[in-house]
Amino acid sequence: MSKDVWVLASGNRGKLAELQHALAPLGHELKPISDWTDHSPEETGDTFEANALIKARHAAARSGLPSLADDSGLAVDALNGAPGVYSARYAGDQASDADNNRKLLAALADVPPEQRGARFVCVIALVRSADDPSPLIARGEWKGHIADQPSGDGGFGYDPLFVDPQLQRSAAQLSREDKLARSHRGQAIADLLRQLSAA
Repeated sequence: MSKDVWVLASGNRGKLAELQHALAPLGHELKPISDWTDHSPEETGDTFEANALIKARHAAARSGLPSLADDSGLAVDALNGAPGVYSARYAGDQASDADNNRKLLAALADVPPEQRGARFVCVIALVRSADDPSPLIARGEWKGHIADQPSGDGGFGYDPLFVDPQLQRSAAQLSREDKLARSHRGQAIADLLRQLSAA
């Protein structure tokens, strides 16, 4: 792949900065899909991989450039992997992070601490073109458990409820550096870089 502009299928500036920093050593400049379109595809996949590919292919079709997208969420053991791909809209299409966290705590109200295992999952898909027959798929998982109440004011989403078992702190209590070193997205980025270096 040539070292040129790639497109991120997201308008999230934090995500853009994180991935731009990771890809900088390879010489790729990362631009948000919002530079080309404000339209977002419907995420109809039933796996993180499927939804990441939907978003990456859409970005490549709109921009005409290599594109990458991530899809991530929380899978809770006691809820048979829910909320999973519906993590962002667990409490409804217009749900806030607080709404989703309240629903999760309610769903786990009678579940004892030792059965509150969970994992954050992140999948990053990279396509060279909209119809790329062999996309790169990178994956990361961060295992932990769900606390019985939120703690910390950093991060977003389910971070205040997700406790790292080694550090014994919620994801919302970790520094950006600690979070990236342990998180599902950090692991997926590392997997992507390994695959790119081997290509």
